[in-house]
Amino acid sequence: MHSERREYLCHLSQRKIAPPAVHGQERAADLIERVFLSYNAGRLREACHLFVHKMLAEDVVVGLSLSGALTPAGLGMSCLVPLIEHGFVDWIVSTGANLYHDTHFALGQELHQSRPGLDDLLLREHGIVRIYDIVFDYTNLLETDRFYRTLCAGEAFQRTMSTAELHYLVGKYLAEIEEQSGRRRVSLLAAAYRNAVPIFTSSPGDSSIGMNLARLQLEGCGLFLDPLRDVNQSAAIVYSAKRHGHSGVLILGGGSPKNFLLQTEPQIQEVLELEESGHDYFLQITDARPDTGGLSGATPTEAVTWGKVDPRQLPNAVICYLDTTVALPLLTAYALAQRAARPCRRLMERLPELTAQLQLAFRANRKEA
Repeated sequence: MHSERREYLCHLSQRKIAPPAVHGQERAADLIERVFLSYNAGRLREACHLFVHKMLAEDVVVGLSLSGALTPAGLGMSCLVPLIEHGFVDWIVSTGANLYHDTHFALGQELHQSRPGLDDLLLREHGIVRIYDIVFDYTNLLETDRFYRTLCAGEAFQRTMSTAELHYLVGKYLAEIEEQSGRRRVSLLAAAYRNAVPIFTSSPGDSSIGMNLARLQLEGCGLFLDPLRDVNQSAAIVYSAKRHGHSGVLILGGGSPKNFLLQTEPQIQEVLELEESGHDYFLQITDARPDTGGLSGATPTEAVTWGKVDPRQLPNAVICYLDTTVALPLLTAYALAQRAARPCRRLMERLPELTAQLQLAFRANRKEA
């Protein structure tokens, strides 16, 4: 019996717990590999392995969703820009707020690290805005509002477009501002433009960008955002990815961006009635619990029932119950240390082609039916 127990234990074991002593000279990747063994540290190590060794394979298209105030905390320039530039992120779904606050940095506006528990009434009296332990001058909002209204009232914006097309066009001007000011590589939107990475916003009216576009509409502006175009363009990216390889999702937080990223598969299968099986790789970093029934904490096994995740690929699904502000820098450091850059797919430049392919497949399937 002892030998049977030993054999079964060896079957369960990934490694014996005997980490080396931490000496203070380790790279982040070394700590993750050698010391992050159990509990949520162990899940982060598994997340790093999944991302680097499977999701960053040459035939995997990686979609990223962003929720929570990540760019105000500097995670856009510190982590997301390098991931984009190394070809580790192919398309993005973000809250509008992350993109709005990202714009502050491109415009040279300052955000400051402070502390929680400040007197908010006193902050209001002094014209200071707070995001937990981040503070900045209220004029940042006014100047960024003015930037978006002035820019989007321009001739190039007077048409109907998807949110990805809007953000790509905005990114073009932010990239020019970066170049002129010498503040290059501080803006997620500018980096996405340079590398032709589509960025969708699942709720375009739910941010200061949408609020300012709503004002422009009252002024007679010709810019119109078509959310249905977003649905087809994002589904087209995933449909093409699965026709030629695999699709992986990296979910930071949850909320509407998580759903929009994952609903691409039900759109293909359930609504367009095209044969598909779900995303191949699922990696989420979240502090949301599953037992409350909310989508933010919904597990990949639950997503299987909706067709969002391929049930055959559940071993390639990891949930890390950590604050994104802790996990993302570690994941980024590990990926950059362990994996060479991939060529950027430049999907933004291919959106018309990919969407046309999806439409052709849909029409052909309808004729056969």
